[in-house]
Amino acid sequence: MTPSPDGPTGPTGPGSTDVPVVTFDDVRDAARRLSGVAHRTPVLRSRTLDALVGAEIHLKCENFQRVGAFKFRGAYNALSRLSAQQLARGVAAYSSGNHAQAVALAARELGSHAVIVMPEDAPASKVAATAGYGAEIVRYDRYTGDRNVLCRQLAEERGLTLIPPYDHPHVIAGQGTAALELIEETGPLDALLAPVGGGGLMAGSALAATALAPGIRMIGVEPAAGDDTRRSLAAGHPVTIPVPRTIADGQAVESPGELTFAVNRRLLDSVVLVSDDEIRAAMKLAFERLKIVTEPSGASALAALLAGRIDPLPPRVGVIISGGNVGVERFLELLG
Repeated sequence: MTPSPDGPTGPTGPGSTDVPVVTFDDVRDAARRLSGVAHRTPVLRSRTLDALVGAEIHLKCENFQRVGAFKFRGAYNALSRLSAQQLARGVAAYSSGNHAQAVALAARELGSHAVIVMPEDAPASKVAATAGYGAEIVRYDRYTGDRNVLCRQLAEERGLTLIPPYDHPHVIAGQGTAALELIEETGPLDALLAPVGGGGLMAGSALAATALAPGIRMIGVEPAAGDDTRRSLAAGHPVTIPVPRTIADGQAVESPGELTFAVNRRLLDSVVLVSDDEIRAAMKLAFERLKIVTEPSGASALAALLAGRIDPLPPRVGVIISGGNVGVERFLELLG
């Protein structure tokens, strides 16, 4: 990977001739940078879950990561590489919640400040947490506005460094450390399931998992209403869909990233879809039987497992629980 001398300033755009290549070495480098900063999250086992699905399941619980989601890994890895001048000027990001919190906390940890563009319908608990980490929040309507354009305008006007939620080499590498830790603990797995939104977690995970466990099946999971990556893989290029209306707000994106798609097109074996009701069922099982709280996006990979979407199901399977940021009222509303 060859970032600019001043550090990353944002994703490469469509048609760019300077597309960074992210490698497993970048994931290892990110792991060294995150050591002692990010949590090494637990891997949970459950005999009940194993019996339900008929396989040995290893849950990488990123709901216990700082800010309650895997996003802190990529955000800190990216911000920690900025120059002193960039940190002094501040950073900008757009997110429905978890990347927002991650960038806000990473900025605070590194003595910088963050301006975050968040949709008006972002979960209240995520907005409150982002503000609590000291970020300035700018709201927009996700169904009529373009967060990318708005955030870029803010960054240019204020001299901020843009840290996008997924389409950034250091963000991708940082997210891959979750799968790196998982396989270091469990040994080689036969398959790894992870939720797919913009594709950063899956791209980083695929780089790590395929290097550590050759032959592993990489399976992405999307909400049925937001299958942009599945459609893009079928088309052979990124495609754009209408803004998805799904309870999985962290996966409600219109198109995969350019960098993430380049990795996922090469390393993913398949993408499966789950309904909102199946996500709710997975959240309920996680709470009642596994004793963990997951947000909808965080439970989507588990939902695919429980709904029998993986056929045939191999003997040893890893599942990334990507986050647990859901407020009490929203949790009760979702599970009824």
